[in-house]
Amino acid sequence: MDPLILLAAGISILVGALMALLFVRHSSFDRRSEVETLSKSEILTDKNPTTSNSKKSHSKHHSHASDKDQNKRHHPLDINTLKGHGDLVNGLCFSSDGRSLATGSCADGVVRVYKLDDAANKSFRFLRINVPPGGHPTAVAFGDDSASVVVASQTLSGCSLYMFLDESAKTANETKQPAKPPVTKWEHSKIHDKRAILTLFGTTASYGNADESTVLVSCSEGTDIMLWHGKSGKNLGTVDTNQLKNNMATVSPNGRFIAAAAFTADVKVWEIVYSKDGSVKEVLKVMQLKGHKSAVTWLCFTPDSEKIITASKDGSIRTWNINVRYQLEEDPKTLKVFPIPLHDSSGHVLPYDRLSISPDGKILAATHGSTLQWLCTETGRVLDTADKAHDVACHAGDITGIAWAPRHLPVGNQKGLVLATSSVDKKVKLWVAPPSSTSLGAATS
Repeated sequence: MDPLILLAAGISILVGALMALLFVRHSSFDRRSEVETLSKSEILTDKNPTTSNSKKSHSKHHSHASDKDQNKRHHPLDINTLKGHGDLVNGLCFSSDGRSLATGSCADGVVRVYKLDDAANKSFRFLRINVPPGGHPTAVAFGDDSASVVVASQTLSGCSLYMFLDESAKTANETKQPAKPPVTKWEHSKIHDKRAILTLFGTTASYGNADESTVLVSCSEGTDIMLWHGKSGKNLGTVDTNQLKNNMATVSPNGRFIAAAAFTADVKVWEIVYSKDGSVKEVLKVMQLKGHKSAVTWLCFTPDSEKIITASKDGSIRTWNINVRYQLEEDPKTLKVFPIPLHDSSGHVLPYDRLSISPDGKILAATHGSTLQWLCTETGRVLDTADKAHDVACHAGDITGIAWAPRHLPVGNQKGLVLATSSVDKKVKLWVAPPSSTSLGAATS
C-alpha cells in the first residue's frame, strides 16, 4: 500500500479522535451545567412551597384556634343550654309558675318537660312525653298546672291535639324517683281541616266572669283559629281571619282577647265573652288594628292585656292601645312606632320573626333567623344583641320559638327574668335579661 495513503488515513483517524474527545467534553460540561441549573431551580422551588405550606398551615391553625376560641365565648346573657332532643325543637312554653319548661321536637316525636329549680344548673330533671306513633309535635302549652301539657301533633292524616297529664308528678317530686309515663286525658284528631297548627298559646282566664280555668288558642296555617277549654278539651269556638293564611294567633294574659297576625297588614281582634257561670258564651270580632303598610309577622299582648305590640314587614314595630270603648265605636290607638333596628349588610331592614314581652313589660325580645335582640319597650332602644344565638352551622341556626318565664327564676345565687329560645340546632337556650333593665337582682316574686 502506498505510504502516503497510510499516512493520510492515520492523520484522519487522529483528527477524528481529537474531535470526538472535544465533543464529549463539551457535552459533559453542558450536561453538568444543565444539571446544576436544574438543581438550583429545584432547591428554589422546594423552598417556596415549604414557605407557602408553612404559611397555609399557620393560617389554618390560627383560624381553627380562633374558631375554637370564638365557640368558647358565650354571650354574657347566655346562662344555659338544654340538650337531648334528636331533631329541631319547634315549640316551647313555660308553666304559670315558671318552674317547668315544655319543649317539643319535630321528627323525634318527643316532648320534654324540664324542671327549672335553678336556671343556671347544668343538669335538670325532666319528664319525657312520646306523642302517638307517626306524630310530630308542632306546638306545646300548659294546661291548668305544670302537670298537664297540651301538644299539637302533625301526622300524614292531619293535625291532632292531646292533653297529657303527669299523675305521678307529686309523688316523683317527693321521692326523687323518675316519673311514670303520663296519661292522655283528652284528644282531638283531624282538626283545622287537617292543616298544621302553627301556634298554640294558653292562659288562665281571669277577666270578668271567667272561672280561672285555662283557655287555649290554636292557629292553623289556613285562616281558622280555634278556642279550647284546657281541662276538658272542649272546643269553645272558632273564628276566621279571612286573610288568605295565618302567621300566628295568641290570647291575652287575662283571657279576654284573641289577636291574629295574618297575610295582610291589618290585625283582627276578637273578645271572648263569658257567661255568669264562668263558661265561654261566645267569641266576637270587636276591633281591627290598621296602620302597618305590609304584613304583620308577629304580635304579643302586654302583661296588663291592654296593649298589643306588632312587628311588620314594613320595617316597624307598633304599640297599640286596645283598652278602648269599642262598643261606642272607639278605635284602638297607635301609642308608639319604632323602626326595627336590624339590618343586613346592604342596609335593608330585617323584619322580626317572633316577639315576646317580659313579665314586667319592660323588655321586648325579638328574633330574626339566628339573631336575638332585647329592646326597651318604652323607647325602642336596643339593650343587647346575640348575632348567632344558636348554632349557625345547623340550617343557619334559625330560632323557632321564644318565651319568657312568667316570673323571676333562681339563677345561681340570684333571681332574674329568664328567656328561653328553641332552634333547628336541636337545642334550647336560657338567657337572663339585660342587666341594664334592672331585671337581675334580689327580686323575690
